Amino acid sequence: MKILMVCLGNICRSPLAEGIMQHLADKQGLNWEIDSAGTGDWHVGQGPDRRSVRTAGEHGIDISRQICRLFRRSDFDEFDHILAMDRSNLSNILAMARNANDANKVSLLLVDQIVPDPYHDDRQFEPVFNLIEEGCHAFIDRYK
Repeated sequence: MKILMVCLGNICRSPLAEGIMQHLADKQGLNWEIDSAGTGDWHVGQGPDRRSVRTAGEHGIDISRQICRLFRRSDFDEFDHILAMDRSNLSNILAMARNANDANKVSLLLVDQIVPDPYHDDRQFEPVFNLIEEGCHAFIDRYK
């Protein structure tokens, strides 16, 4: 299975989500490929935010080698599931969908709530990590 995690800039939430989901899938022996992208292009080619790298590292997950990239229409062809961190990301992705098949691949990671953006508050990275981890566990339970 191929899963794409998407947030706004691809430096905070979606890199964490990529790292967490890949870590959990690997631990369960699932042959899943996880990637991440952003709906905005400000950070393309950069690594994840240092606070995301640090928070992931504190949980034994290395996301330091990830490279930020922009969500592209061809992602609908490459991925089975596209998981957005919030409703704005969800809306931006759905606006690029070419058909119902594309749109049916897209959902929020946390089915009925959002993952808040921690960028402007250092104290939010750990709570955001925990929310993402919870969402990843629920996703794995549904699809393994």
